[in-house]
Amino acid sequence: MNPSSPVHSLFSTRRIAALAHNTLLELVRMRVFYFILLFALMVIGSSLFTVNFSFQEQFQVLKDVGLGAISIFSWLLGLLCTALLLPKDLEDRTLYTILAKPVPRFEYLLGKLLGVFLLIGIAVALMSLVFAGVLGLREQQVLAETARSTPPADLAQALASIRASAFQWNLLPGIALIYLKAVLCATFTLLISTFASSSVFTVLVSVVVYLVGHVQGIAREYWLGGGDASPLIKVLVALVALIFPDLQLFNIVDEIAVGTVVPMLLFWKITGFGVLYTLVYMLVAQVVFSTREL
Repeated sequence: MNPSSPVHSLFSTRRIAALAHNTLLELVRMRVFYFILLFALMVIGSSLFTVNFSFQEQFQVLKDVGLGAISIFSWLLGLLCTALLLPKDLEDRTLYTILAKPVPRFEYLLGKLLGVFLLIGIAVALMSLVFAGVLGLREQQVLAETARSTPPADLAQALASIRASAFQWNLLPGIALIYLKAVLCATFTLLISTFASSSVFTVLVSVVVYLVGHVQGIAREYWLGGGDASPLIKVLVALVALIFPDLQLFNIVDEIAVGTVVPMLLFWKITGFGVLYTLVYMLVAQVVFSTREL
């Protein structure tokens, strides 16, 4: 070997960071943040709709709409962006240019996925800020109205009740789980795209998996609840539960929205579940992509 020739490492965090940064810029140029505008309009519109409700009902509706919209929009954002990554790079022949350099396939895939994770994180953060802003604005309006209409003897208690119903710090674990759920679904979408023939097929399969993930818990209780299921049914149910994550676990966000304080042990169990499936899907995607003929 010529001692003056460059030696390229098998794994480079710098290359992965560069790929993630370029992926993020590429996705931003696709104007995907229109999702954020739609989200803001939905949350602001819901706040106007609740003006005739009691303040408890107002804040409850805002939390339900806000957290639900963050969940749906972050999932859609991750789904659409991830489904377009590989087909777009193949069409533009960017993939061949990158892999012609000393960039292993697993670095390319990891960099692309991290770019999507960054985009989802930015989107969730922006939507959370809009959500908190709308809640805060509504809180100030309700506080002002209550201060004008409540007798002084009852004012302190009324204001404390309003503040307790508005933004609560236990919403943050719920937002974190929403982000993790979107990341998990985006990783599975990337796995599908490593062998799919088109982005449309990738989107359709990912939507089906998303639906299966939300109903498999109900189906599992139905098939196994009676105790008389055949061995074949039990094996099939076990395979579905193993391959597809039970996304109903992430619906603990609904309990957080109504003010329930979720035990941290449960939060970390769900987080560990999501991280495990994300890592497994990522590893399988790497294996599939490494054997794919380009």
